[in-house]
Amino acid sequence: MPNLENMVLCRESQVSILQSLFGERHHFSFPSIFIYGHTASGKTYVTQTLLKTLELPHVFVNCVECFTLRLLLEQILNKLNHLSSSEGECSTQITCETFNDFVRLFKQITKAESLKDQTVYIVLDKAEYLRDMEAYLLPGFLRLQELTDRNVTVIFLSEIVWEKFRPNTGCFEPFVLYFPDYSIGNLQKILSHDHPPEYSADFYAAYINILLGVFYTVCRDLKELRHLAVLNFPKYCEPVVKGEASERDTRKLWRNIEPHLKKAMQTVYLREISSSQWEKLQKDDTDPGQLKGLSAYTHMELPYYSKFILIAAYLASYNPARTDKRFFLKHHGKIKKTNFLKKHEKTSNHLLGPKPFPLDRLLAILYSIVDSRVAPTANIFSQITSLVTLQLLTLVGHDDQLDGPKYKCTVSLDFIRAIARTVNFDIIKYLYDFL
Repeated sequence: MPNLENMVLCRESQVSILQSLFGERHHFSFPSIFIYGHTASGKTYVTQTLLKTLELPHVFVNCVECFTLRLLLEQILNKLNHLSSSEGECSTQITCETFNDFVRLFKQITKAESLKDQTVYIVLDKAEYLRDMEAYLLPGFLRLQELTDRNVTVIFLSEIVWEKFRPNTGCFEPFVLYFPDYSIGNLQKILSHDHPPEYSADFYAAYINILLGVFYTVCRDLKELRHLAVLNFPKYCEPVVKGEASERDTRKLWRNIEPHLKKAMQTVYLREISSSQWEKLQKDDTDPGQLKGLSAYTHMELPYYSKFILIAAYLASYNPARTDKRFFLKHHGKIKKTNFLKKHEKTSNHLLGPKPFPLDRLLAILYSIVDSRVAPTANIFSQITSLVTLQLLTLVGHDDQLDGPKYKCTVSLDFIRAIARTVNFDIIKYLYDFL
């Protein structure tokens, strides 16, 4: 089928197997098919395209949306009822609470003339969520053809292997079909197929080749790559539009797009800004770090007190302990910086690296810099532990049996300044090196 070949690229083997399994419309198909592979490997697209192109009666249900047994069963039955009813006929909503009711109602619906003598397909996308539902549900769907005595095939689409599904008590084994990841050649072919009509196929293929050369090592998700391709293409063809280069001037086009692709590398998968914001950023040649929300996920997701704990840890790591009185006591008297200097302190503490500090010093600084009164509760200590788990703090152990744990702050000055900005805290005036 030439139309199908143009719609589904680089999945000829899987399409051929599925067509063989489906057979003729009136043939009994395999009772259940389990299709698995990583995200964006074409499972859902191939299955939907094949069923729609062949005009086979099917019901497509996402198990994320139908997160309870009742929602799932009712969604299948109502969609199936809509298929069986004529266009002018108004179908009523079906309610179903148990799998026994589902089998009974399924038999009634499939008696309709429009569904007689042909295979009905039920597609369950994100099928791994079935494992969180009732234990009998998966074995029931696997044997649905046997239980209903109807020509029905259940297709499971999942990102995990069948062995993670199989119940300990055993069950009917489905036909298992694997969708491998797209190779770089496959991605090149699929993405090049989307070229805009106003540009030649060779010009767009050269752009996709550059895009994959930059992103393929860090991202192989077809959806994400397709998004990146659409987002950055206007910048790539900008010299051509302005008449500064021809479509064959690959070197000049690469020099124009290279810095913008490097910016895009910082936000792969994140979607922290809209496409229009990203286009504005490219047009103005703005540094991505200056745009609010961009690449700021590492500190924006921290709890409120965790931010202050991290700021306190940074101050404790890079300020000498004797300067705490100067920075955090209101009535400390006039103390000049030269009074503190020794030979080994003339070098910037930021060049020497972070120094370990005890827990009580961290808490003392924390209580000084937070506006509200903070009690030393389990919540505060658990947030310190979380920062260690995130490797923003490092636990360096105890000096002796009587001493408590000591920590080091491992984040950079730019990182901590970004954190401080989110809580309106001027960290520079508390750093000894910047006096």
